[in-house]
Amino acid sequence: MATTEPIRDQSQLHALADHFLKKGEFRNYTLVVLGTCTALRISDLLGICWSEIYDAERDRFKVHVKITEQKTGKIKLIALNEQAIDALRLYYPHSHSDFVFVNNRKNAQPISRVQAWRIIQDAAAELGLDGNLGCHSLRKTWGYHAWTSGNVSPIIITEIYNHSSYEVTKRYLGVAQDDLDKAYLEMRLF
Repeated sequence: MATTEPIRDQSQLHALADHFLKKGEFRNYTLVVLGTCTALRISDLLGICWSEIYDAERDRFKVHVKITEQKTGKIKLIALNEQAIDALRLYYPHSHSDFVFVNNRKNAQPISRVQAWRIIQDAAAELGLDGNLGCHSLRKTWGYHAWTSGNVSPIIITEIYNHSSYEVTKRYLGVAQDDLDKAYLEMRLF
């Protein structure tokens, strides 16, 4: 099985999200946006319920989502940025289920990891996007752009991913020679 890659080109990331938005597929649009903005594993993302992110009493979205990671068992508090809340706000009126990413069947369960992978794969193929893309690409995309922006400390990225070291994070994000070359070539000191 090939390793998935982050979506390095932001125009491709926007094309992927817009692909679903233009079709009125708000669930899939929200899957891409929330998957990228939260850097959650797909298994954790698919298990989110509306009650965890929407406060019905106050009629507003919560600032954070609190989850227990399936893989690590660790409790994680994740801030929902404006892009994530905007996607959720767009999708919320169309969803009549407990789960955010619900299937289209009568049992109203979350979509499966396989179905989420097919959603991403089919759209990537239709759009002709580069790389080996899948659900995990969304998680990796957040870290890749956090790293390349220079605005997020490597320590923070490693902590968000629960990696044992930054070396693990670099391998995970697929830091390539092209990225290293770009850093050298774009640095202006004189």
